[in-house]
Amino acid sequence: MLAASSRSGAAWTRALLLQLLLAGPGGCLSRQALFPFGPGHGDRELEAGDDRVSPALELSWALRFYDKSDINSVYVTTNGIIATSEPPAKESHPGLFPPTFGAIAPFLADLDTTDGLGKVYYREDLSPSVTLLAAECVQRGFPEVSFQPRSVVVVTWESVAPYQGPSRDPAQEGKRNTFQAVLASSDSSSYAIFLYPEDGLQFYTTFSKKDENQVPAVVAFSQGSVGILWKSDGAYNIFANDRESIENLAKSSNSGQQGVWVFEIGSPATASGVVPADVSLGPDDGAAYDDEEDEDYDLATTRLGLEDTGTTSIPYGNPRRGDANTYGNPRRGDANTYDLPGVLSPRQAATERPFGPATERTRSFQVPAGRFPQQHGEVIDVDEVEETGVVFSYNTDSRQTCANNRHQCSVHAECRDFASGFCCSCVAGYTGNGRQCVAEGSPQRVNGKVKGRIFVGSSQVPIAFENTDLHSYVVMNHGRSYTAISTIPETLGYSLLPLAPIGGIIGWMFAVEQDGFRNGFSITGGEFTRQAEVTFVGHPGKLVMKQRFSGIDEHGHLTIDTELEGRVPQIPFGAAVHIEPYTELYHYSSSVITSSSTREYTVTEPEHDGAAPSRTYTYQWRQTITFQECVHDDSRPALPSTQQLSVDSVFVLYNREERILRYALSNSVGPVRDGSPDALQNPCYIGTHGCDTNAACRPGPGTQFTCECSIGFRGDGRACYDIDECSEQPSVCGSHAVCNNHPGTFRCECVEGYRFSDEGTCVAVVDQRPVNYCTTGLHDCDIPQRAQCVYTGGSSYACSCLPGFSGDGRACQDVDECQTSRCHPDAICYNTPGSFTCQCKPGYQGDGFRCVPGEVEKTRCQLEREHILGAAGVAGSQQPRPPGLFVPECDEHGHYVPTQCHGSTGYCWCVDRDGREVEGTRTRPGMRPPCLSTVAPPIHQGPLVPTAVIPLPPGTHLLFAQTGKIERLPLEGNNMKKTEAKAFLHIPAKVIIGLAFDCVDKMVYWTDISEPSIGRASLHGGEPTTIVRQDLGSPEGIALDHLGRNIFWTDSHLDRIEVAKLDGSLRRVLFETDLVNPRGIVADSVRGNLYWTDWNRDNPKIETSYMDGTNRRILVQDDLGLPNGLTFDAFSSQLCWVDAGTNRAECLNPGQPSRRKVLEGLQYPFAVTSYGKNLYYTDWKTNSVVAVDLAISKETDAFHPHKQTRLYGITTALSQCPQGHNYCSVNNGGCTHLCLATPGSRTCRCPDNTLGVDCIERK
Repeated sequence: MLAASSRSGAAWTRALLLQLLLAGPGGCLSRQALFPFGPGHGDRELEAGDDRVSPALELSWALRFYDKSDINSVYVTTNGIIATSEPPAKESHPGLFPPTFGAIAPFLADLDTTDGLGKVYYREDLSPSVTLLAAECVQRGFPEVSFQPRSVVVVTWESVAPYQGPSRDPAQEGKRNTFQAVLASSDSSSYAIFLYPEDGLQFYTTFSKKDENQVPAVVAFSQGSVGILWKSDGAYNIFANDRESIENLAKSSNSGQQGVWVFEIGSPATASGVVPADVSLGPDDGAAYDDEEDEDYDLATTRLGLEDTGTTSIPYGNPRRGDANTYGNPRRGDANTYDLPGVLSPRQAATERPFGPATERTRSFQVPAGRFPQQHGEVIDVDEVEETGVVFSYNTDSRQTCANNRHQCSVHAECRDFASGFCCSCVAGYTGNGRQCVAEGSPQRVNGKVKGRIFVGSSQVPIAFENTDLHSYVVMNHGRSYTAISTIPETLGYSLLPLAPIGGIIGWMFAVEQDGFRNGFSITGGEFTRQAEVTFVGHPGKLVMKQRFSGIDEHGHLTIDTELEGRVPQIPFGAAVHIEPYTELYHYSSSVITSSSTREYTVTEPEHDGAAPSRTYTYQWRQTITFQECVHDDSRPALPSTQQLSVDSVFVLYNREERILRYALSNSVGPVRDGSPDALQNPCYIGTHGCDTNAACRPGPGTQFTCECSIGFRGDGRACYDIDECSEQPSVCGSHAVCNNHPGTFRCECVEGYRFSDEGTCVAVVDQRPVNYCTTGLHDCDIPQRAQCVYTGGSSYACSCLPGFSGDGRACQDVDECQTSRCHPDAICYNTPGSFTCQCKPGYQGDGFRCVPGEVEKTRCQLEREHILGAAGVAGSQQPRPPGLFVPECDEHGHYVPTQCHGSTGYCWCVDRDGREVEGTRTRPGMRPPCLSTVAPPIHQGPLVPTAVIPLPPGTHLLFAQTGKIERLPLEGNNMKKTEAKAFLHIPAKVIIGLAFDCVDKMVYWTDISEPSIGRASLHGGEPTTIVRQDLGSPEGIALDHLGRNIFWTDSHLDRIEVAKLDGSLRRVLFETDLVNPRGIVADSVRGNLYWTDWNRDNPKIETSYMDGTNRRILVQDDLGLPNGLTFDAFSSQLCWVDAGTNRAECLNPGQPSRRKVLEGLQYPFAVTSYGKNLYYTDWKTNSVVAVDLAISKETDAFHPHKQTRLYGITTALSQCPQGHNYCSVNNGGCTHLCLATPGSRTCRCPDNTLGVDCIERK
């Protein structure tokens, strides 16, 4: 009997392995391919209900997890967790993550098995058949590992339901999830295998009892609380915590088998973090993702999706084996080596969600009671500190003169010869040491890198980091510096808060100077080395800091390199640190500056049981600054031997979500004084002067002062504007040169074929060598999307058209392959630029090149229609339907038509891709809402369609969107040149809705509701890029301020309006109230106004506000139906719109109350743009672009694209920008982040996702 059972088990294993092998790496995981489960295989069954926990499952072989090797029992919960210790009752339902107990979570969510809603099975299995299968799965994910498990724990959640909460979600009715977790252990290691079968995950969110709303599930591992006396969160790894990641679990893999995920969870390599497998799916795998152009992704941090999991940012990178000295993910056999997050394509980003190093938290530093005695005015002698050499030297063995060393001085300095050498000095209006000069009063930026090796508290293991970014922004006329260092590990960040002097050196460099005293930049020009030592009173060890400042780089920014090494006291996580204003004495001698001080800082711990204890500590600080001064000029005033740096408004912060350390300080330098002398009350010294950011404050007698614009700016000092030297002095750069204006200055560049001579003029480049015109791009072949340049030797080349185009290579035309019947007779041919696609006709199956009769698999919409009609007894389409019966409409591809109507009642509404009604879209009888389809049409088989942009010829063009394509329609005057209409961009997988054009950089921007995302592309050619893809619902309308360099968009799903910079950064929500269905949006850049439509079925309206979101008001509310498209003509200052409910086009001047009906009887207008005397709108009923003459109120022309599908957004690509400027046009309006124009002014705003002190908000 035993032999028979053994043979049966072996046969089952061979059959199951055969299923996995036949499925191939790209095949979907079937439910039959799960590990065997159920009572017939010895499983125990978890008690039915909500938030249930099993009795301990005693293990015959210990489980290893993180750094533990003695886990002898586990607990199984309803909520998708295997616990390594019994979960406390208060943590029985999903809450804050990580939990206090060890957790292995293949699908952490609030699940429910009440009343037979699914079952949870679990067991330990020692049979050879199951251990062999587990070994095979591990081998797939870790091919180089030899693994023979002794014990396998199999836990299966079969058809479990989501917890619904008090208000049941109809969308989740009947949805069930099936998934499995397998833990395999050998003598030396343990692995986890997560299995997600095809169609096994039917819901991705559940109702949170804590937040009382839907939150995404989480796939994660957690070590639980660690420590004996002081408990803290141990290491944890979050693998997936947003809807997109959870959806991909069944579609992708890290082990080469779709739906199967393998992790090393217990071995010497996992002490600080779980190690995921890294076997990618092949290019032909079955994951349903479209290959799009590669994009740059910031993969340094990922925001947790669960509101109740805290907001810790977990870095992640793609782990590789065998690499050394890389950053990101712990790997087998490596000690403290990490993987640098790389650039992933959208396919990789969607399917590979790798881990980062485990986040560790400790609270091992016990703050001593009492406080240290305060020390006043004590000057500590500075011991000898190692000097690290000088940055540059004036002194040489032989006398140097200005004649052969002019390049040693700044371009804003003059050079003077002396008996022993030469010296540089900045000219009037500039400050510095002559080698380096910057305009007085102008804001400065400092960039650099930080590396360190620091022991925290009593730990014997240092925290090492390198290549960490440091950025500083200095408002020079206030002497205020803002410094940010990222990314600093959380285990170190709070403990570095007292060390404001890391950024304080930058404050000293640009401190406000009192009469006769000089700041660090005036003395050193930002070229020096600094060594500092910090000793914490009552704490062993010290911290040594070395910094090298290398002057101004080619971008006009100061550069700095910082190295930290030593030991600091530990400050508890979440604590706040306060530093009182302080003074420092700087002692000056030849080329050396020393200073020292004693400082106090107060640590306030996080509130606990209503109390927040705080204690004060002391550290002693000393530093040596080494620089090289010019010793040849004896007439130069000597530096005071001692100067006092006064520092106030000290602000320190560690942002644990962004892992950024921030310091802000206000600094002034003057004589040694006690208290606050009268001189310090001058507004120039205390920062109350109100001068422009680009102005210098000049102190006068008493409290008098004047504001003076910095060099390169013009104004009264209170408001300064950039001088465009290139416009005012057209010949400033000389012949054969191009002048480029920059804030406060300008730069000259020689044209192609010329170079700068020693005299600074552009002279011809003399080169007799052969020129390869193909590589230099100086050929006259057609653009790369249509032709190629072939080098034929010497200076010769030939041009030839690419396949799919015809011509002489210098001018190539698209070949219409559909004219030659390339497709099957039972297929339809679609011509595309340089290619074509084929699609079998209805009733046929195939790839378009070969079609055979047959029916395709029915879609959800088609099945629902059949079910409803069958239940009503209406078999044929000719039979009358019972009154009151609603039958959904499907399009030619079987998808739900986005607008559904009830035949009996006449009501219409919008539906999503699954046929669910979109809230707030139901309209009264006789009116069809303007619904958008989020489903891109299927991509037909055929040669690959390039996604690259086909550059536009000169002139003005209309650009309009047609699902996944943007077409161009040239204008000649106001007439559409219909025969020259061509595709500009083809991205089949997208549904492009809104369009906006940047006339400065010649870029088109669009919204895509299928992904959803916001993208852009240059009219000059190249690949399109995605600039926003996170936190979007249904982005529809988009507008652009070409003067302030911002984009604005509406989101009808999230019901809000946002703004961001043109690259998608610095996002800020302007409005998120009183919006129902916002769609069209336009910007008046010169006047600083926004306008948008809201086709709210109950209260349609057109609203306006300033670009900063203030002065919001309703502009039009009466006699509107479904206001869709909106356009603003900058030349005539006219605001026009089209309304699909009233079927009208109307216009008004926003400054006047009257409105004008331009035209009635429109079919179904969607979007509109204006140019000259015409309006151009897209129409859904006629699938055309229609021209309307505003002067005679008449439709004058219409363009019907070759492909008759729905048209969406439309915009005008102007050949040149309209005249005018706003207050954000120059130097970003003096703002640190977002500059938002208003009528006659501007507002500086901070983005929503930036917490910190380096952003200044002001009007």
